[in-house]
Amino acid sequence: MINSAVLVLNRYYQPVHVTSVKRAFSLLYQGVAKAIDEQYRLYEFEDWAALSATQDSITTIDRTIRVPRVLVLGAYDHLPRAKVRFSRLNIYARDNDTCQYCAKQLPRPELNLDHVNPRTQGGKTTWENVVCSCVPCNLKKGGRTPEQAGMRLLKKPVRPRWTPLFRGAIRKVTYREWLPFLHLADVSYWNVELLDE
Repeated sequence: MINSAVLVLNRYYQPVHVTSVKRAFSLLYQGVAKAIDEQYRLYEFEDWAALSATQDSITTIDRTIRVPRVLVLGAYDHLPRAKVRFSRLNIYARDNDTCQYCAKQLPRPELNLDHVNPRTQGGKTTWENVVCSCVPCNLKKGGRTPEQAGMRLLKKPVRPRWTPLFRGAIRKVTYREWLPFLHLADVSYWNVELLDE
C-alpha cells in the first residue's frame, strides 16, 4: 500500500509525475501539496487526515488516514522534462520490469541491467544498448553478445519517446480518480517524438 501510485499535478492541474503513497504523504504533510478528493475539493494534511478512511488507508499510531490518489503541488508550474533521463528506474519502467531474455517479470531487487553489446566489446551505456535482465540470464550471457551466448532479445532496446512512468499510467489508469486529469491532449504531449542530443 505504501508504495502504490499517486498522481501528482502541477498547480495548473496538469500531470507531472506518478509517486508513491509514502512520498505523497510527505509532500502533503510538509504543505508542498494538497490532496484532491472525487469532488475536486482540496485538502491540507490535517483536513485530509480528518476525513473518514472508508477506502484504502494507512494506519499510524494514533489514527487511520485515507490514501490520496491525486495531489496538486502548490508552487510548481512546470511540465516534466521532454528528455527522458537515462536511469535504472526508467530502464526498468521501459522494459516493464521484465527480463529481456527470458520474459520473466520480476520484482526490481531481482533484476539488473545488461549491456546487449558488452562494454568489453566496445558497447556503450545508452538507451539502445542497455536492457533489464534477471540475474541468471545476465550470468549466462556474461561478456558476450546475445548471439554469441545463443540468446534472443524480446525486443530491440530503444530510447523512450515519453516518460516511461507516464506511459504506464496512461496505458492502464491505475485509479478512477486519475481519469479527469489524463485528457487526450495530455496523452499527445507525452507522445511527442524526442530529439537526440
